[in-house]
This record gives sequence, C-alpha cells and structure tokens, in this order.
Amino acid sequence: MTVRALIVDDEPLARDRLRALLAGDADVQVVGECGDGHTAVAAIRDLDPDLVFLDVQMPALDGLGVVAEVGPARMPPTVFVTAYDKYAVRAFDVSAVDYLLKPFDADRFAAALRRAKDQVRHRADAGVRDRLLALLADAKPPAPPAAERLAVKTGGKVVFLRTDEIDWIEAAGNYCRLHVGKQAHLLRETMAALEARLDPKRFVRIHRSTIVNVERIRELQPYFHGDYVVLLRDDTQLTLSRTYRQKLHELVGHPF
Repeated sequence: MTVRALIVDDEPLARDRLRALLAGDADVQVVGECGDGHTAVAAIRDLDPDLVFLDVQMPALDGLGVVAEVGPARMPPTVFVTAYDKYAVRAFDVSAVDYLLKPFDADRFAAALRRAKDQVRHRADAGVRDRLLALLADAKPPAPPAAERLAVKTGGKVVFLRTDEIDWIEAAGNYCRLHVGKQAHLLRETMAALEARLDPKRFVRIHRSTIVNVERIRELQPYFHGDYVVLLRDDTQLTLSRTYRQKLHELVGHPF
C-alpha cells in the first residue's frame, strides 16, 4: 500500500531533509508540507494523511498542540521530530510513539519509518490513540488556572482589567490590543502567551490575529472559502478563519 505522508517542521532545511529521505522509499508519497502548527491542523483535516512527521518545537502552536487540536482519536500515526532533552525523549519512548531526535542519521530514520508504516497498517488498533493520549498526559504539565485580571500599563499608571470584561483581542506587533467597550488597552504580550492565560471556556482564537470573548458574539455570517464574519453585540465585525473554525465548534457545542 502507498503511505501518504505529511511533513510538518518550521525549518525549511529540516523539511527538505525529510522529503529527501522519504523519496528513497517507494511505498511513501509526500502529500504536503507545513511550516507551522495551525497550517498542520488544517492540512491533517483536509488531506487525511496516513502518516505525519511532526516537529515538536514550533512557535505559536507546537507539535503537542497539533495533536490536541486534531484530537488523539483522529490523529494519524505520528513520528515526532524533536530536539527535546533526554527526559522528554524517555516520555516519548514510554508512550510508544516513535520520535527522531535531532540530529538523526539515515539508519535511525529508516527504523522510525519502518515502525510508522507498521502503525499505518494497524491504524484501526486503538493502541495508536491510547499512545497519543498518554503522550499528551506525560509530556505536558497541567494548565495553570485562567487569569481573572490583567495588569495594563497606560498613561504612567497601571490599570487592572477583569478578563470577563474584555470583548475581543487583536495582535499589534509585540503587543495585544484589548478591546473593552469603547476603550482599547495595549498589553505587552504575544497572542500565544495571552491565549494560554485566558479561560478556554470563554475565549477562543478565531484568526491568527484575533481572540474573542464568545459571550460577546451575536451572530455568524458565511463569508468566502469557509470563513465567517463574526458580529459582536456592539456591531464589531471580525473574521473567523476556517483554520480556527473547529475550536469555535467545540466551544459552542454546535456545528455551523
């Protein structure tokens, strides 16, 4: 059988090397390449590959985040490509999900590929799903409690904002712009870092540059190519990218 493989790594040279190594196996067809985690989530859902070579350390959404987004039950057999230390490598090994520790040689790659192809042949086996669930449990520490307030410096003073008062958030370079009613406050923090601090039951990423408080959403209107226009209660219009649509599905508990 032909194994349809997807390569995910934020380093172009790493993707090139994986592609070259896979080209030497007549049983494998590379169906796509991704340079970041969010694109990888969309590609896994759209292309439904048999096998994924997945970099662990990527900005914004790392490899473990990709597994969590896709869901262990739907994640294809995966070879993790990692520069983690020995402790993390042991966690991967115990979880029985194969890995390639950078830098790796052709022999180690061949062994990982053989094991991965065997997983593809037995994909119906629930063991693959269970190993991915174990990996997420072992390699990721429990999430810290969601922040109830944020301290924002403005006009020489510090303003404390309750997070439940925030309507939506947009990226502004190295800052985040917090929209609270008719006011906007700049917080020196990246979108990824701030998203990790917010309550995931209240706030959801709907675009690379936008996080919204779901309680402020009034309606969704279909747009182009699977995107939606998000209308807030104050008539603010935002864009829901198809890449992030599944997260909003899961949060509101209703498909659209």
